[in-house]
Parts: sequence; C-alpha cells; structure tokens
Amino acid sequence: MKKDHPDRVAALETVIAACRICREAPRPNAPPLPHEPRPVAVLSSQARILIAGQAPGLKVHETGITFNDASGNRLRDWLGVDRETFYDRSKFAIVPMGFCFPGYDEKGSDLPPRKECAPTWRQAVIAAMPQVELVLAIGQYAQGWHLGEKRLKSMTETVLNWRAYLGSNAEGPKVLPLPHPSWRNTGWLKKNPWFEEELLPVLKALVRDYTE
Repeated sequence: MKKDHPDRVAALETVIAACRICREAPRPNAPPLPHEPRPVAVLSSQARILIAGQAPGLKVHETGITFNDASGNRLRDWLGVDRETFYDRSKFAIVPMGFCFPGYDEKGSDLPPRKECAPTWRQAVIAAMPQVELVLAIGQYAQGWHLGEKRLKSMTETVLNWRAYLGSNAEGPKVLPLPHPSWRNTGWLKKNPWFEEELLPVLKALVRDYTE
C-alpha cells in the first residue's frame, strides 16, 4: 500500500468544505447554485476503496451525511456492509463528482453534478489518496471521468463490460462501474438480472478483501 498523507487529506477536505465556486463564480452562461452550498465529501488517507458517486440529493444536503437516504441503503446492501462500516473512513472514501446538491429540474429530478466541481477538485482529490486501489464508479458522470475513453456509449454497456475494467493492467486503481442505486433504477435492475446475479457477488468479495 502506498504511504498515506493524513495532514494533506485533512487540509484538502477543509478547503473543499468551504468551497462556494458554483454559487459565487459559476461557469460562463451557467446559473449559480440556487441555494447555499454544502459540500459533502469524505476523503481518507487510509481507505483502499473510493466510492465515486454523482452528487448529493436533498436529504444528504440537509443532513450533511453522504448517502444518507434510500439510495445509500441500497448501495450498502450491494456492498454487503452495515452503516457503521460504510461510514468508517479507514475503509471507504466517498467523493462524488459534484460536492453540492445541484437542485431539481422542471420535472422534479435531480440536476446533473455542477460542472465547476470536478475540473476544480477531482485531480487534487485523487492525488491526495494514492492508497486507493479500487474505484466504484457510480453512474455515467463518475464513469466518464474515471474510465475516460474506455467508457462505452451507454451506462448499461459500460456496466456490462465490468470484467474488462477489473482485469485491466493499467496503472492506478481498478475501476468497477455501477449503476446508481436510486429507486429510479429499479426498472433497470429488473431488466438486467445479470447485475445482481454476476456482478454483485464479485463486488461483495472485493469489498471484503479491501476492508478487512
């Protein structure tokens, strides 16, 4: 395992917690964040697994606790861990592509992660956690960043190709793409039984290997 840098991680997490870029300096032609920023991210100098999600939902925004909602319950079930283990930062770093709740669109769905966030913070976050060996890339935005050109045309195709990503010999952590655990994806899970039958047992085994 690569040497950790707890002071560096703590300092970066403090700076991120004070970030207001999407409110005070949004990208050109983009509206500012429609509410007070509340960045939610859990960095770690020890965790070997990085959970890379999309952006906090409203409940996470209100509580300041990442995945503190029904999606988190489903994700913990996928991982085979309880809440105590999930929130143990020696076992999991949890850093979404956007740190703040982005608000809702006209249909009442969560907006995509703010585009200011990842270009500003992602490289620094990854560099501060060199001990990470496995990235769980949840949803298309995390997959786009962590897989780059290796990401396929759709989220389904990308997740279906999970064995190839895990078997890659490229430098850096392995990446395992996952769908978002939102209730909105319940239909997708029913249409793609291979996810629970084939991928989830491997995911649970990896989590045991990297957290025990």
